[in-house]
Amino acid sequence: MDFSKIYGTGYEVIFIAFSGIILAQFVKCVLHLIVKRNLDLRLFTTTGGMPSSHSAGVMGLSTTVGLIRGFDSIEFAIALGYAFIVMYDAAGVRRAAGKQAACLNKIIMDLYKQDLAEAGGKLKELLGHTPMQVLIGAIFGVGYAYYMHYLFSKLVGG
Repeated sequence: MDFSKIYGTGYEVIFIAFSGIILAQFVKCVLHLIVKRNLDLRLFTTTGGMPSSHSAGVMGLSTTVGLIRGFDSIEFAIALGYAFIVMYDAAGVRRAAGKQAACLNKIIMDLYKQDLAEAGGKLKELLGHTPMQVLIGAIFGVGYAYYMHYLFSKLVGG
């Protein structure tokens, strides 16, 4: 494959952002397997948990933009601003929504005496992340972006 068409372009940014998300989701499944001793592949497609794939993706995107365009560029500033908004949302708004869902599920279970189907089903509780999950996801994304950018540079002979 000719990596010179990817290296240093928007394609590299997109590839690193999305593959970072996928890899973080995979890591989430592996960590669950190690800690809980049970393989739950549903975690690969859910939000919440360690590490934050949202943080990994947006920080991978931002870091790659910085590596390509410069950390003093307007493009990097925009990407980093976007990353901070996403990470704040993951640890703030979505986490609060998850806590509210847990509370509502308890109320519904008490009202309907364990029959959640009557109330439309159980609400999803694992929506957001703890600040530590966001931080670890962000560090993962930065490290992954540096590694992949370095790997691409070696593949094109840079």
